[in-house]
Amino acid sequence: METTLALVILSVVLWHLHISAALHWRRVLYPSAFRTKRGTPALLNPSIQRSVEDANLLYEVVWSGLYVEAEKNVLRVADEELASLRRLQPLEVVCEDVLPRTLSDIRRLCHNLEQRRARMSKEDFERTVLTMVYTAERLAQSSTGHQRELWADALLQLYKRIKKDLGTE
Repeated sequence: METTLALVILSVVLWHLHISAALHWRRVLYPSAFRTKRGTPALLNPSIQRSVEDANLLYEVVWSGLYVEAEKNVLRVADEELASLRRLQPLEVVCEDVLPRTLSDIRRLCHNLEQRRARMSKEDFERTVLTMVYTAERLAQSSTGHQRELWADALLQLYKRIKKDLGTE
């Protein structure tokens, strides 16, 4: 009787651990992607790169100058011709509504990325790269030494995770 009860308790504990672990690893890295403020279903969990052309366009936008202003929560593309493209609407939604903006949110993201063992999804990867661009921008704008160190640490953590995800580490 005691052995049966012990086996039942052990199986319930193992079942609970299994369910908890499964839910932990499925936790969404960017929950705001599922709560966009735009209201259109097409922009729910927006993704920028749907093709090679989209990836090239994103590279061109970042290279020409992509600025995400922290205070106004606004995306600015330096090249006016690129900024006028309709294909950049998902980029605007991601930068304005999805990416974490505060240092504490970015550090939380870094911690969640560190806890994950699986590769990032395509959407999470592109959002992490854009978060790294934003973090580098904030690092360049920060004036105090302590703030610079915190932003630099967050940038380094994001870089390490991207490098690990690419399999180069």
